[in-house]
Amino acid sequence: MTNLTKKQKNRRLAESALMLALATILSELAVFNLPFGGSVTLFSQVPIILISYRYGVKWGLTTGLAMSVIQLIFGLENFSYVSGISGFLILAFFDYIIAFSALGLGGMFKGRIKNNVVAIALGGTVVTAIRFVCHFISGATIWKEYAEGAPVLEYSLKYNGSYMLPELIITIVGLVVIAGIFDLNSIELKTNIKKKAK
Repeated sequence: MTNLTKKQKNRRLAESALMLALATILSELAVFNLPFGGSVTLFSQVPIILISYRYGVKWGLTTGLAMSVIQLIFGLENFSYVSGISGFLILAFFDYIIAFSALGLGGMFKGRIKNNVVAIALGGTVVTAIRFVCHFISGATIWKEYAEGAPVLEYSLKYNGSYMLPELIITIVGLVVIAGIFDLNSIELKTNIKKKAK
């Protein structure tokens, strides 16, 4: 937060808290839930990616980490299905801490790609892919008993892909629409839509 005025710092904190709350609420509005965890949500990844894009990856990772802790708390019952320290660690880190903190990398292409819509959409794609890999690892290790005789890697790929692919599409649509409407580089989030002359 170098060279920021007190007002700018307060604005950043308030916006981040609001987006974190919005992401949490949206994560509970599932389009559908899978039987052993995982769901397609209504744009729940978008607020964290937006914060990363607006304020940088470092700030985004902090917000993503906060999101991961909230998700972990909401998912505490899942720890009753695993045993052993390795199972607990894999569940904590790959299904929650790393998976959701990674959303804070969503702004990684800002300034590297001139087109803001393309930059944020690509960032959203990469972080969703990272989250998928995390869930894939978890599915192939601690959730493998649910494969019901299927090859473990194939099971994890299909199971986690079945909700992460729709989640990716919903996330990209949300990011593209928002980046098309708002100037994400503007402190006050001015619109990109030019008013038609009367």
